[in-house]
Parts: sequence; structure tokens; C-alpha cells
Amino acid sequence: MATIIRLSRGGRKKRPFYSVVVMDERKRRDGAFIEKLGYYDPCTEPEVVKLDLERVKAWTDQGAKVSDRVASLIGKASA
Repeated sequence: MATIIRLSRGGRKKRPFYSVVVMDERKRRDGAFIEKLGYYDPCTEPEVVKLDLERVKAWTDQGAKVSDRVASLIGKASA
């Protein structure tokens, strides 16, 4: 199974909240996921990024791809 680490949207209209999840890359954006790795809230000041970097590393070592947006969030979370 090809897996990808990407964002899953939650929240209400015009107030998005995103979960960083591992899922099968063939699933829909908000479909069933395998594991939740953290969250991202762009509506607060400053933006809140909370990630379990150890689990992200474990999944990427197993061959999971990382979306472009999540890659930038990993950079923010590790800084």
C-alpha cells in the first residue's frame, strides 16, 4: 500500500483546522486515515503547528511520501 502524509481538513466554513495524517494515497482528502501525527491551525496568531516528529520520521523511513505543504510544516515544527 502506498502511503502519504498529508493534511485533512476540519473546522467550520472560513475557519479551517487541519490534521496531519498518514493515509493511503488513493483515498479522498478527508477519508479514513491510518494514524494522526499532529495538527495545524492557520487561523490563530501565530499559526499553531504541533507534530510528532518521531512518528513522521518512522513513516518516512517506511516509504511514506510527504506532501509539499506538510514538508513546509515539518520545517516550521522542527525550528
